[in-house]
Amino acid sequence: MSRIPRGLAAACLLLPAPALACSSCGCALTSDWLSQGLVSVPGTVLTLRYDDVPQTRLQDGRRAVDRSAVVYPADREIEQYTYNHYFTATLDHQFASPWGVNLQIPLVYRPHVTTAPGDTDFTSSTTGGLGDIRLTGRWQGFGGPGITGIQFGLKLPTGSFHEHFTGGPGAGDEVDRGLDPGTGTVDALVGAYHYGRIAPKVDIILQALAQIPLNEREGYKPATAENFSVGFHYTGWRGITPQLQVNLRLASKDSGVNADPDHSGGELLYVAPGGIVRLGKRASAFAYVQVPVYQRVIGYQLVPTCTASVGINYRL
Repeated sequence: MSRIPRGLAAACLLLPAPALACSSCGCALTSDWLSQGLVSVPGTVLTLRYDDVPQTRLQDGRRAVDRSAVVYPADREIEQYTYNHYFTATLDHQFASPWGVNLQIPLVYRPHVTTAPGDTDFTSSTTGGLGDIRLTGRWQGFGGPGITGIQFGLKLPTGSFHEHFTGGPGAGDEVDRGLDPGTGTVDALVGAYHYGRIAPKVDIILQALAQIPLNEREGYKPATAENFSVGFHYTGWRGITPQLQVNLRLASKDSGVNADPDHSGGELLYVAPGGIVRLGKRASAFAYVQVPVYQRVIGYQLVPTCTASVGINYRL
C-alpha cells in the first residue's frame, strides 16, 4: 500500500467527508465535513466529536427573510430556529492492506421553533436520540505518489422518524420528517479521495462523496446529495497542524407525500479554518469553524451563519 507523504499522517485523521447531513425542514447543510479515520498505517482509531449547527437565518433563495416584517397569521410556515447538536463516536480500522472500514454512530439533539400557516403562536419540538448509523469501507491501493482511494457504504435507518411537536398550537402533531433524528431510509455512500503534496510543507486532500437514498419510507425520500471538498494542511509546526478546507454541497429536492420539495435542496459553499493539536503519541484534538461563503436554497429554509466542530482522536 502506498504511504502518505511525511507530515500528512497526523493530519489525515481529519478528512473532508460529508457524512452527517443536517436535516431540518429541507436544510441542505452538511456538518460532518471532516471524517475521522482514513489513516495510512494499520491500526484502529476512536474519535469522539461534537458538531454545533445553529440554524437561525431564514433564507429564500439567496436572500434573507426579515421575520420582523412578517404579519401573522401568515399564509406559509415561518421557521424561527433549529439548533442542531451532534455527538458522534467513530471507530476506524485500517487493515494491513489497502482495505479499511469506518463506523459512525451519531446522537442527535435538536430544539426547533416554528410558526405554522394560519397560526400566531410558536410551535416547538425537541427531537433527539440515536441517529442513522453509517458503515463505510475503503480501498486505497492505487499506485502513484500520495494515496488515492475509493469509499463505499451505507447509511442505515437506525434513527427514529416518528417524533412529535411538544409545545404550542401544533403540540402532538408529527414533526416534519427533516427534523427527525433519522430519515427511515437506506442510503448508498459512494466516493473517492486523494492525499498529496503541493509544497515541501503543504499537503492537499481532495474528496468527492455522494449520498443516494435507495428507497422511500412512509411517504418520504431524502434528497440525493453530492459533496466536494479540498483541504490544505501546513505541516511545518511541531505538534500543531493548521488546516483550511473548502467544502461544496449540492442537494436535490426531497420527495414523497410527506416531504416538502418546494422548500428543500440547494447549493452551499463553506470555508473552514481549523487545526489539529497532538496530545501525545496516541491522542490528538481538533477544532474547526465552518463559515458559509455562498448559500442558495430552494424555497424558505433555515441556514446557519457559522458552525463549529471539536473532538478528540485516540489510536487504540
